[in-house]
Amino acid sequence: MNFTDLQLIEPIVKSIHELGYTNPTPIQQKAIPEVLKGRDVLGCAQTGTGKTAAFAIPMLQNLSHPKYKNNKKIKALILTPTRELAIQIEENFKEYGKRLPLKSLVIFGGVKQGAQEAAIRKGVDILIATPGRLLDFINQRIINLQDLEVFVLDEADRMLDMGFVHDVKRIIKLIPQKRQTLFFSATMPKEISALANSILQNPVKVEVTPVSSTADTIQQSVFLVEKDDKLELLIHVLQNQKIDQLLVFSRTKHGADKIARRLHKANISAEAIHGNKSQNARQNALNNFKSKKTRVLVATDIAARGIDIDELKYVLNFELSDVSETYVHRIGRTGRAGNDGTSFSFVDGLDLVNLRNTEKLIGKKIPINRDHPYHTDNLIEQKRDSNNKAAANTRPSKTQEKEKVAKKNYYKKSSRQGKK
Repeated sequence: MNFTDLQLIEPIVKSIHELGYTNPTPIQQKAIPEVLKGRDVLGCAQTGTGKTAAFAIPMLQNLSHPKYKNNKKIKALILTPTRELAIQIEENFKEYGKRLPLKSLVIFGGVKQGAQEAAIRKGVDILIATPGRLLDFINQRIINLQDLEVFVLDEADRMLDMGFVHDVKRIIKLIPQKRQTLFFSATMPKEISALANSILQNPVKVEVTPVSSTADTIQQSVFLVEKDDKLELLIHVLQNQKIDQLLVFSRTKHGADKIARRLHKANISAEAIHGNKSQNARQNALNNFKSKKTRVLVATDIAARGIDIDELKYVLNFELSDVSETYVHRIGRTGRAGNDGTSFSFVDGLDLVNLRNTEKLIGKKIPINRDHPYHTDNLIEQKRDSNNKAAANTRPSKTQEKEKVAKKNYYKKSSRQGKK
């Protein structure tokens, strides 16, 4: 199937082809026809499946109908949890709809509202917003949503994680009951499922690749390394492999800054992006990475939700998250829309428990890459032996005991599976 088979109008098809897309992804094949019909949609799809285009393309076509020609009021609202994701979605709308007489606008907090307010007063067809700034504008009577035709709630599970669900419910009460609703979430915890049931009318369920699976186009590997050697290993990898650009995930904001500083000292261009950075700093870092001025972008999980780069080939987990599903979201930044990608994870002793849980979730073993100077199969045991000799009468710390048990269990399990 290609996009011309989806009954799309010529201006949209031309814009899609200019972007290099010819074949819709599975979620686009399933969702676009239903959205075009005006149906409510419940979409469960992981990062990188092309879900933004799955709702943006048919919305643009429906809103380009002549009946809306002289209507300058807001007809579509896309609600999203982060500024970066909101900006990315608006960029997508502009790309797909550049041949259509429709105006889109993105609004978010953290910046002065003057320019956003002025743009709204000129007339907007499609509004992409974060909950806080939208409620501010509604309370100031800058925005009126009474003419809304389509409401999209994107990344609903992340809304829950970030504490925005109450704001979302307030916004839903302020929009017309007669509307088309498109609801997208990577996961469906009970509260999100209940919210979906309360706002959707006879929805079509579109489910593509459950969150527990990873794309087949992504080559995954694990580097076993001591925690203190991770930064040096990262520099080694960047200096010895042909990696044009790399997205690095850090568990903490402080860790992200530390990684970026160390890479900079090694003459590797790098920037960090996280919640403590100003909006301008975050957007500049993202723009520099997209334009390839920066080789490495280090991000925390929440900040990374706005990063949407189809051609990104490499992703690194500097540490594994305690939440196994996060691994799927992280590596889903590469191998997008059928493209090949590579992800690798630095795993120290305390990460082995998280590695086991991740492998259990995705249903397969992640290969270990031993082809580097910091591999720890023997080094860790040698260090432990020397430490024991030097401190024979010293009781091991809880951290050391936890690391030892985790490693022993992991290697024991690996050995058993190797014999099968």
